[in-house]
Amino acid sequence: MEEPGSAWSDLAVELVVAGYFDLWTQNLQGRSPVKLHKYRELSEATGRSVKSVERKFQNISAVLERIGLPWLPGLAPLRNYQRALIAAVEAKVERFWNFDLPHRPTKLGVSDVVVLFPEQTPTIEQPIVSESPELERLARKFDPALRDLRNRKTGLLGEELVYHSEIARLTQTGRQDLANKVKWVSQEEGDGAGYDIRSFESDGTERFYEVKTTIGHRRTPFYMTRNEKDFAEEAPYNFRIFRLYEVGRSPRSFLIAPPLDSALILEPSVYRASFG
Repeated sequence: MEEPGSAWSDLAVELVVAGYFDLWTQNLQGRSPVKLHKYRELSEATGRSVKSVERKFQNISAVLERIGLPWLPGLAPLRNYQRALIAAVEAKVERFWNFDLPHRPTKLGVSDVVVLFPEQTPTIEQPIVSESPELERLARKFDPALRDLRNRKTGLLGEELVYHSEIARLTQTGRQDLANKVKWVSQEEGDGAGYDIRSFESDGTERFYEVKTTIGHRRTPFYMTRNEKDFAEEAPYNFRIFRLYEVGRSPRSFLIAPPLDSALILEPSVYRASFG
């Protein structure tokens, strides 16, 4: 048992991190665990107060925020990066890094469709960077943009959600004629078009959506290809990035319109190497 007011032991930290990730996994699987029950359980195991356990949970949220993973609802990040805490989170993230989202049927019924109503686009802010070398190393190791790029299952789920959402939206606005023309281009024609979904506004304006999906929070970075960036510049009036986030829970979204460099910080990150 821990002495109140003393530094947290490594064992106590590991217990709390394990408890957090237990609730975190349940939440991503669509369940709604009661946090207070876990606080009390960990309070008895460690000798810490329920409030102290809750604050430690918020410290874990801050680590997840830095590496682009969603944190538990109601546990806003509290930035106090204890070295033992970072090490314990790293051990857990190793297991959950390629977390598989719950299976969705390939053909969705009417009741399965989520109509996405995009929120206001976030403004450019200073990136979240800590003063902890250990946490910055972790952020480089678990690059959230690279994780999302490699996780094709998550990407396909996002495209599927947008495709069905656009059909449902146009149908609800009385434009069944346009709903019938919505096309999942990346599935039907491949990835070379520079966008994933062709849709329409209710007035008939054509829209080309490049879908970027993450299980992380709304400011999680993402990768764009040169082809996507070029297409955005060629068709600025019609092109939009359809950003989906927190898809492991209730998907939320916003749109990004060209010029992209006015809404995003674009940094070159890959070089093409050749011999001539």
